Amino acid sequence: MRYTYSRWDRTQLTGEVEADDLMRALADDLLSDGDVGNALERVVRWGMQGQGGRNVMGMQSLLQQLRSARQQMLDRYSLDGLLDGVREEISSIVAAEREALDRRLAAADAEGLRASMEAVAGRKRAALDAVGPDTAQALEQLSDYEFLDEDARERFRALKDELQRQALNARFEGIRSALDAIDDAERERLAAMLEDLDAILRRHLDGQDTDFSSFMEQHGRYFPGATSLDGVVRDLQQQAAQMESLLQSLPAAMRREVDDLMAASLRHPGIAEGLARLAETLGSLNALWQQPAEYQFGGEESLPLSDALKMMRSLQNLDLLEREMKRALEEGSADGVDAALLGESLGPEARQDVERLQQATRLLEAAGYLESKEGAFELTPRGMRVIGEKALHDIFRNLDRGDFGRHPTVLPGIGGDRGDESKRYEFGDSFHLDLSQTLMNAVRRGSGAPVALTTADFEVFRTEQTVESSTVLMLDMSRSMPLRGCFVAAKKVALALNTLIRTQYPRDRLYILGFSDYARELQPEDLHRITWGDYVYGTNMQHGFMVARRLLGRHSSGTRQIIIITDGEPTAHFEGERIHFAYPPTFRTFQETLREVRRCTHEGITINTFMLERSHYLADFVNQMTRINRGRAFFATPERLGDYILVDYVSSKSARAG
Repeated sequence: MRYTYSRWDRTQLTGEVEADDLMRALADDLLSDGDVGNALERVVRWGMQGQGGRNVMGMQSLLQQLRSARQQMLDRYSLDGLLDGVREEISSIVAAEREALDRRLAAADAEGLRASMEAVAGRKRAALDAVGPDTAQALEQLSDYEFLDEDARERFRALKDELQRQALNARFEGIRSALDAIDDAERERLAAMLEDLDAILRRHLDGQDTDFSSFMEQHGRYFPGATSLDGVVRDLQQQAAQMESLLQSLPAAMRREVDDLMAASLRHPGIAEGLARLAETLGSLNALWQQPAEYQFGGEESLPLSDALKMMRSLQNLDLLEREMKRALEEGSADGVDAALLGESLGPEARQDVERLQQATRLLEAAGYLESKEGAFELTPRGMRVIGEKALHDIFRNLDRGDFGRHPTVLPGIGGDRGDESKRYEFGDSFHLDLSQTLMNAVRRGSGAPVALTTADFEVFRTEQTVESSTVLMLDMSRSMPLRGCFVAAKKVALALNTLIRTQYPRDRLYILGFSDYARELQPEDLHRITWGDYVYGTNMQHGFMVARRLLGRHSSGTRQIIIITDGEPTAHFEGERIHFAYPPTFRTFQETLREVRRCTHEGITINTFMLERSHYLADFVNQMTRINRGRAFFATPERLGDYILVDYVSSKSARAG
């Protein structure tokens, strides 16, 4: 087996996002408002936790990273020295030509031809003296100058070719990769391409057949990767926008000089005229033009013209991505973001993050956690089970931190799981024989050899006795619960308790009641759909206890209990068939509610209360209720509510036996 090691650069973590990871990221949002679409939008906006601990960044973080990358470029570079390289090369060429003139004069002096050479040298020096700092004018002047120095002539020709190549590359992205050198034959081919391109664009404007395939067969090397005429037009317009952005970002004097230099480098009549016609034709397609942006550079690192054009492309790509990300934030979908372009701009991790966000819905559908109904996504029972497991995990993870948990649950009894302790066998015990201890009992008794066993020697392992339980979880759904931030925690506990019972205690039965002005049974799979529209005034515990008592009446054996989660005292009760509401609560409401508590007590139903508020009215009522029922009362915060309820439930599953 071979292993390859490399420097750590964070790309070694694949960070693959599984459907379970995504469901867990959606869990709390789904419990908050029950809307799958809203939960997915929040994941797109804020991201999520991926496998291996690597975060999948959302659009908000990626947008901030993109803006930071753009600002770093602007803070690093300066356009003040854009033409410095061209000026230096022109100055060097002029100096070389002057040195050649001096050498020629010296040679002519030795040959006795000084007088005739002086006249020629004077005219040439005057021409060289006229070459000023303006690069465009210098290019024009030197183009008409006849060099004496062969090296200076070749250097100037190379400079002109490079400037021409840059001017063309500013308009056609494929020029630099397509051309090794620009000679007269290549210039003629370029002029022909411009004429043919203008012709098919005009046919396109008139709605005629463009015969784009024939055009690409002849001129395709100038447009690598193009598959349609619309794509070519987009590329041309993007290139033009980059050049325009560069010009707008320059001071006025330099802008004029760069513009003149680009024009001077394209003195070939066929190319210049072709570009002018093409610009006019593209202007007729102005609906597709990108608005050129002006950038404010504040750095110190100078850029040559060729690199400045490349940087303009990078900046405009960042602008395009910013528009796509803003649209993604507005629509709650990452589908419109160009992941490949984002990877080029911000790196492979950013591309992976966007691709995972784009695949989120499809991933959940494929895993069976979501299904589409009438154009909207809904959770499947399998998806609800993952949310319940996540709620259960969150609550027991808190218990492991140590400050509240550690309640013992293994107690001696009959009929449950085998423990490690043993005891002398008694009639009725489960016969989990401890053979080694049984033999030792016989030896101690003095049975001799061979060992003779009697029933008095038998030692059996103790077992944990478990009891069957029927539970009604009553959730206060009055308006104060969501206003105080309690209801999401209560829903989370309900789902966790449901998951605990279904997975660990399948013989138990859990009913969930929601109560406000009246009580109604809730199915676990419907909990996440309860929204603000369901919350009303009134806390009718009386009706809740009535319905709970009826549900528990179906079970005659085992433990029967009611767990009530509330942030307030009862403020509503039935009078006949009408609901009476009053706040502060009336004595009549307390009286009718406690009457139901007595009925529950008479039927052997224990009521455990979890208070999420410490108001005087609630404390007084709960004290009266616990005196009647002998149940327990707890005060808990929403953050620790699940700890108390689940620990209490698990603890109650083990009962002491003699």
